Amino acid sequence: MMHLPKKMVCCLVVASSLIAASANARLPNETVGSTTLSLPDDHRSYMVDFEFNNMVSTRVVVIDPDKQKYLGMIPTGHAAPAVLSKDRKTIFTADFFFTRYVRGERTDVLTAWDSQTLSPKWELELTSERAFTLTERFSLATSADDKFVYIYNFTPSTSVTIIDTTKQEMVNEIAINGCILNYPVGERRFASLCGDGSLQMITLNDDGEEINRTKTTFFDPNEVKLVERATVVDETYYFVTTLGEVMPVDLSGDEVKVLPRWSLVTDEERAEGWAPGGWQFLAAAPGLNRLYVLMHPDHESYNWEDPSQTVWEFDLKTGEKLGTLKSPNLIWSLNATSDDKPLLLGANIEGGLEIFDLSTGEHNGTMDGVTKTPTLILNH
Repeated sequence: MMHLPKKMVCCLVVASSLIAASANARLPNETVGSTTLSLPDDHRSYMVDFEFNNMVSTRVVVIDPDKQKYLGMIPTGHAAPAVLSKDRKTIFTADFFFTRYVRGERTDVLTAWDSQTLSPKWELELTSERAFTLTERFSLATSADDKFVYIYNFTPSTSVTIIDTTKQEMVNEIAINGCILNYPVGERRFASLCGDGSLQMITLNDDGEEINRTKTTFFDPNEVKLVERATVVDETYYFVTTLGEVMPVDLSGDEVKVLPRWSLVTDEERAEGWAPGGWQFLAAAPGLNRLYVLMHPDHESYNWEDPSQTVWEFDLKTGEKLGTLKSPNLIWSLNATSDDKPLLLGANIEGGLEIFDLSTGEHNGTMDGVTKTPTLILNH
């Protein structure tokens, strides 16, 4: 048996005591991933990342496009749509989760996220009816005063769930059979696009109860291939056909007003094959009264959702084409900020963000790799 010198034994005992004391000492709690952002201005952007390879766990990536800076991330549920509150304080997501991640019992919730901390403020459990589709605008929407959130359901019958955010409770579910989505109009109305070519308008009272419903003929579905993914300025919605015909509709009055149609393309451009393409391929800049459209020169019947590097700019008042913006990368979805010095933002197919200054028409740069497969861009 080996015997250690007395001095070495003493040193080992002291060292062991120090290690034990250190192990038992209470260290201060470390806060990981906590941040507080300023209240969003007009140039804060949110990229909805559908994540095709892992749709059970999607996200919203938060970006400052002026500084081209990544600000944070909101983890969301299975293929969750998102919408921003008008007061800039909240991001709403319609999430669902499975108890075994990819299987098991499904739980649906509406989550209200704080736009400064990117943490949940509250959540409300819902019935499992929310439409499971590729995320798009107007599947989730808010009223102009943020009192109501509208959730589009597809089971396959269609309906809209009404959430009162002041009470944090579900107050109604309204059937919209044969119609899709919920285009918000003012404080107490929303419209839906119907398969027979009509536009249905539903009016609510302050309790979320339906008090009026109208239907207005909008287009002939046997002749027109209308894309449901519109853009909006004030309460005028701009829809576009797959061949490039703009079909605006004014929803601000007591009656739906279908406005004159106009074309994105001349006869010559149409003959050359020019047509709109992409996912959310329309964006409006209200501060400039301009419309921006992803366009491609090789239109065919089944490729109108293809991405493009070309964006055409139009005057919304006259329909005149004003210019062309070129992206270094293929873009799939567009959105523009709503201020008087707007940016146009494009989600490229590599998960990056293309940034254009609309005051100058210049491409300000690309933020690479901020998402995996973005479908939408939202802006406060």
